[in-house]
Amino acid sequence: MLQVLPAFKALADETRLRLVHILWRFELNVNELVHIMDMGQSRISRHLKILSDAGLLVSRREGLWVFYSVPAKGAQRDFLQAVVPFWSEEPALEADRSMAQTLLDERVNNTRQFFNAIAEDWDKLSREVLGGFQLAEAVTRHLEPCAVAADFGCGTGNMIPALLEIAQTVIGVDGSLRMLELARRRFTAELDRVSLRIGDLSHLPLRDGEADCACLNMVLHHLPTPLDALMEMRRVLRTGGTLVLTDFDRHEDETMRRDYGDRWLGFEAETLRQLFARAGFTVKAAELAPVERGLRLHIMVATAE
Repeated sequence: MLQVLPAFKALADETRLRLVHILWRFELNVNELVHIMDMGQSRISRHLKILSDAGLLVSRREGLWVFYSVPAKGAQRDFLQAVVPFWSEEPALEADRSMAQTLLDERVNNTRQFFNAIAEDWDKLSREVLGGFQLAEAVTRHLEPCAVAADFGCGTGNMIPALLEIAQTVIGVDGSLRMLELARRRFTAELDRVSLRIGDLSHLPLRDGEADCACLNMVLHHLPTPLDALMEMRRVLRTGGTLVLTDFDRHEDETMRRDYGDRWLGFEAETLRQLFARAGFTVKAAELAPVERGLRLHIMVATAE
C-alpha cells in the first residue's frame, strides 16, 4: 500500500477534517473538542485515534489531560500544509475555528478573574513556591544595561526594582487590573521610569522592537497558547535583544492547577527550546534550579534573531 493512502483515508471524513482544521491552529484536549464540535466524547476519541494512527495528529499528556495538535514538522505536516488552501473558504470550518477561539478567550478571561481575585495574596503564594530562591538575581544576571526593559506578566511588580537597576525605563505588562493597581502603589515615586500597561500577553501593548531586553517569570504555564505569547514577545523585542524565561520543569502536581491557576504542569526543556525556535529566538543558556514543593525551575536565556 502506498504510504500516503492512510493519510488520505483519515481525512476522507467530515468530522475528522473538521478536527484537523481546528487542531491546525490550536492545541486542545478531548473535553474542549467535545464542547467545540458538540459531539459525544467516545465519537471524538475514535476520530482522534484514526487521525493519530495516520500520523496527522500528535498528542501530549499533561497530568490528567491529553492535548492534541498537528505535527510541528515532517512529512505529515507538509501533507496537511498542502490541504490548507482547500479549506480556507469553507464557512462550516471557519465556524469551528471561531468557536475554538471563543473557548480560548474564555480561558484567558477566567485566568484574569482568578488573578484579580488573589492579587492581594499573590506575593505570599509565590514565596510558598519559590522559598529562598532569589528570582530577581537569577534573571538580571543575564541582562545587560539597556534603555528599555520589559517584564511580561509583571504581577504586583516584584521584579521591577531589579530591572530599574539595569534599565532607564521599565515596562510592566499584566492582564490583571488588580495586580497592576497594587504594582502602581509600589512605584508612585518612579512612575517617570515605570510604565505599567494592561494587556494580554498574546497581544502586547508595545510597539515593534520597543524593548531591549525582557523577562517572563512563572507565567508561561498559565497561558492557553504559549507559542502565540512568545511570538508576540519576539515582535516587541529588538533584534539581538535578550529574553529571560523562568518556569517550572515538567511535573505531576495537579494541585498547582487548583491553588495557583496553572494551565500547564511545567515544561520539558526540549519543549521550551522548540517553542523559542518557532517564535524566532535562539536559546543561549539554560539551567535548572530546585525550589519548593519538589519542583524545579528552568532559567532559559534566549536571543531574538
